[in-house]
Parts: sequence; structure tokens; C-alpha cells
Amino acid sequence: MKLAKVSLVLLVFQLLLVSTIAGKYAYQRWRCPRVWTRAAMYDPWLVMRGRYLSVQLNVDGCKSTLPSAKQAAFPRNIDGVAGGPGFGVNVPVEFPASLVVDGSRLTAIRIPNPETPSEGLKVVAQPGANCATMRLRDPVNFYIADNAASPLPLKPGQELWMEVTVPPKGPPRPLQLALKEGGAWRALAFQ
Repeated sequence: MKLAKVSLVLLVFQLLLVSTIAGKYAYQRWRCPRVWTRAAMYDPWLVMRGRYLSVQLNVDGCKSTLPSAKQAAFPRNIDGVAGGPGFGVNVPVEFPASLVVDGSRLTAIRIPNPETPSEGLKVVAQPGANCATMRLRDPVNFYIADNAASPLPLKPGQELWMEVTVPPKGPPRPLQLALKEGGAWRALAFQ
């Protein structure tokens, strides 16, 4: 009988642990801001493969300052004076940032002097990229049912978009996917 009591206590503890995590995610889904952002397919080299789409999310980095001004290329008018709301990237860029929802955009705000190397999420951009099309370095996984048809590969002219919840800390949490083609949106149902 003693072993049965210990097993029952362990079962109750595990159920409470899982319930608190599920409750935290449900609360964040209800209270945290949501936003649609463009997603780019990312094929990870993971040993464990499954029925999921691994994507990198686009973020707007135009309100951030880059670690060095030499990394940015500002649009110039006919007189050579820099101006305009955004900038381009000259060299590969990576910096830590916090995410906020600004209007209808997922925006990255650079953390100038992080206290720890793991603070914030890493934002990357390749040469020639616009500040509005930076990406999160770490991908987000969207799990789909075994019998669901994958929307990938995308056809020419199609864009993959993801609705995410933006918690106060940590990466965005995926909610749903949509395809945009010719200006028309089509939400993807994977039930």
C-alpha cells in the first residue's frame, strides 16, 4: 500500500505541473498581443523529424539601431542627403532584441548592452535586406496533424503568414497559418 500512495502523489504532482504550464500558455494566449507576420520556410537538421513546419519569422527592425552605423545603408535623395523611414543592411547583421507589437507589425527593438548573452531573441539580416524584412534567427515550429496536407512547397506568388502570440519573454508562440496569394488570404486548417 505504501508504494501505491507514493505513486498517487507522484501522479498528482505531474498533473499539477502539466496543468500549470497549460494554464500559463492559455493565459498568455488570452492576454498577450497577437500579430500576423510573414514566415519563411526553414529546414532544420534535426535528428527528430515529425509533422511540423519549421519557419523563421520576419520582424520589422526599422526602429532599432544596428550595432554599428557602417552596417546600414540609408536611402539618399538626389542631393545625397540621407532620409526616409528605413535603411538597408550592408553586411550580415545579428543582434539581441526584444519583440513588441507595433500596430499590425512584429517589431524588434535592439537591446544595446545585454546583461547576459541569452537575453533577448537574436535578429539577423543578410546584405541587401531592408530593415523591415529582418528575421528571427531561431525558427518557430508549427505542428500539424498526420493526415493534414502540407502547404509546402509554396507555388510562385504565394506567401506563408503566421499568427503568433508575443509573450513578455521568450519566442513568439504560433497560433495559425495562412497563405497569401494575389492579395487574397486563405487561413489553413489542419484538423
